[in-house]
Amino acid sequence: MTGAAAYGARSVEGHEPGTQIRAVCVVVPVHDEEALLGRCIAGLRHAVHHEQARVGGVPVEVVLVLDGCTDASASIARLSPFRVIEVAERRVGAARATGVEAGLDALRETCGPLPDQEIWIASTDADSLVPAHWVSSQTGLADHGADVVVGTVRPDPADLTHRQRAAWQATHVTGRANGHVHGANLGMRADVYVAAGGYPPVDEHEDVALVARARATGARVVASDEAWVLTSGRQQGRTPGGYARYLREDLVDEASA
Repeated sequence: MTGAAAYGARSVEGHEPGTQIRAVCVVVPVHDEEALLGRCIAGLRHAVHHEQARVGGVPVEVVLVLDGCTDASASIARLSPFRVIEVAERRVGAARATGVEAGLDALRETCGPLPDQEIWIASTDADSLVPAHWVSSQTGLADHGADVVVGTVRPDPADLTHRQRAAWQATHVTGRANGHVHGANLGMRADVYVAAGGYPPVDEHEDVALVARARATGARVVASDEAWVLTSGRQQGRTPGGYARYLREDLVDEASA
């Protein structure tokens, strides 16, 4: 067994095979990310190509949601091959939800009336770089029983202090998923997404809230480190309580505990 199927066979032990995924919607909220958006888009292009080139690969619709951008993000996004929409929500939860709606509509136009359980909704962030096998890993896990995939992220070491890098290495083991929910590396079936009420229109932690509600519906949640995502290690984030706050305030203390 090779490729995405191998990921699923290792990681969804004990689950019955899931309904096969036949299409993927990828949503990326963007708010003033001109410095990192080009890198994000390049990674997504490789991931889409990898999925569509493999045996059994499925269509992938990527939606870039420009949310109140005042920099050059819009110009960069429009040079990509992906669908671009603009909103003025200034709330990442609302931006993700709008992107999901647009992506599902686009998939149904091109693929026909697919059942929700056969559509996979993947999420990453504009300051993040997904690996080439990112989409294929998630669809493989879904095909082998996952309803939700909670992936890991790693901060760009170039953005961290020496002390932070040491703390990260001391508290994170390669190949072991910690189960923390990150919008930069998340995926779920569309029927689970709908049953959970979708992304709430909030400023932050929309990803954590969505996964909690998905668990409450009985969804099969799988944590995986097989397609970890490189994300910005910046210390000042777009929201007060996001990943930047964790790196700035909690990482070193966590390693010392």
